[in-house]
Amino acid sequence: MEIFEVVSIGVIASVLVLLLKDKQPAIAYLLIVLTVLYFFLFVIQYVKEVLQLVVFLGEKANIHSAYIQTILQIIGISYVAEIGANIVKDAGLDSIAVKIELIGKVFILILAIPIFKSLIETIINIFPIT
Repeated sequence: MEIFEVVSIGVIASVLVLLLKDKQPAIAYLLIVLTVLYFFLFVIQYVKEVLQLVVFLGEKANIHSAYIQTILQIIGISYVAEIGANIVKDAGLDSIAVKIELIGKVFILILAIPIFKSLIETIINIFPIT
């Protein structure tokens, strides 16, 4: 089972980081970044399968592909921003991590504007304002 591989690598990397962080902090931080990158590349193959399923189900439900694509982009932005912010927090730079999270939220808001616009137009068409 692949979860054992992921957990083993995480535990080994954690022990190495704890051993190295006092004497070689730069190497310890690099090890953290490489471990997170490995996890990201490892999980991306499974995420692709989930994304394909979501697109397939959206097509079957006659949901406009632009909405599905936007929602998937929003999910992707949230994960990337969270991972990036956590890496920066691990480096002890909480103020930069907060800015990464804020920018991620702004990008999500920008992507959501067309969906909000469509929702408002639909509501106005259902309940016309006179």
